[in-house]
Amino acid sequence: MLKIIAGFEKTLYGILLFLLGIVLIASVLDLAYIVFEYIFDERTFPLLENKEILSIFSLFLLVLIGIEFFETILAYLRENVIHVEVIIMVAVIAVARKIIVLDTSDTTTAHLIGLSLLMVSLGAAYYLVRHSNGLYPLKKE
Repeated sequence: MLKIIAGFEKTLYGILLFLLGIVLIASVLDLAYIVFEYIFDERTFPLLENKEILSIFSLFLLVLIGIEFFETILAYLRENVIHVEVIIMVAVIAVARKIIVLDTSDTTTAHLIGLSLLMVSLGAAYYLVRHSNGLYPLKKE
C-alpha cells in the first residue's frame, strides 16, 4: 500500500514538474518578447523609465524563482529529499524581488524594518543550513 502511495506521489510530482516547465517556457518567452519590444521600439528604448526597468527586473527574478522551484521538484524526484537550502534561496530571491520593485511612496517604516528582519533571518537560516551540511565550517582546523 505504501509503495502505491509513494508511486502516486512521484507521479504527482512529475506532473507538477511538467506543468512548471511549461509555465517557465511561457514566462521566458514572455520576458523575451517584452525585452525585445522595448529594444526595438524607437520611442521607448533610449528612455526607459524606472518603472519599466523595474518591471523587467521583476520578471527576471520571477523566472529565477520558478527555476529554483523546478530544481527543488527535480531534486525531490531524483533523491526523494527536499533540499531546505534551495527552498531558503527561493525565499531570498522572492524577498529580494519584493525589495527591488518596492514602491517607496506608500511604504511604511515598519514595512521596511520587517523586510530587513526577514532578509537577515533568511540569511542566517541559509548560513545555518549550509553550516549543518559542513559546507561552511565555523572554525578552521
